[in-house]
Amino acid sequence: MFLDSRKLRLPSMEEALPGRAEKMRVSDRHFVLGARLEPPFPEGHARALFGLGCFWGAEKRFWSLAGVHTTAVGYAAGVTPNPTYEEVCTGGTGHAEVVLVVFDPARVAFETLLTAFWEGHDPTQGMRQGNDVGTQYRSGIYVFDQRQRAEAEASRASYQRALGEAGHAAITTEILDAPPFYYAEDYHQQYLAKNPDGYCGLGGTGVACPIGLKVGR
Repeated sequence: MFLDSRKLRLPSMEEALPGRAEKMRVSDRHFVLGARLEPPFPEGHARALFGLGCFWGAEKRFWSLAGVHTTAVGYAAGVTPNPTYEEVCTGGTGHAEVVLVVFDPARVAFETLLTAFWEGHDPTQGMRQGNDVGTQYRSGIYVFDQRQRAEAEASRASYQRALGEAGHAAITTEILDAPPFYYAEDYHQQYLAKNPDGYCGLGGTGVACPIGLKVGR
């Protein structure tokens, strides 16, 4: 199988597709949880943003957690504003497929979301997840504050030790300040709830993420 090398490297600002100013329209409500997909979100709730391969299966993993208020799939960490799915698939936007998670910190800790993230995919594969190949499938944690960054970095170090002991390669997950989040097309939202037999190519390493990733408060 021959791969387009452009899909394996991030485009420069000059190379990236231009995109558009218009935002993607999505449904008012989450198909499973019934909550709003777009702001405003309830007071006291926090946001998390993860990229772990195909966002269909990734989103289902998070909406199933108690304490998660709503989820949405989209594109982030690239260049092109308001891209389409077809544009992202070309590798010309630089975006990863991501899941926005809005959660109640009083009911579910960010650490719990991190555990679901690490165990839900193989974070050692670079620009791919299994048979899904391209920059859009890279692994990433996009943090909204310094506490999230500290916990994300601590969890990465802890999981790297566990993976190394099990014979796995180095983690390639990027940890960056949360970039703009662009909602994906409405048919992608909660796709596996709308299409129970739909494709999900995600698979973890089988290595448990160590519990107790807390850092100094």
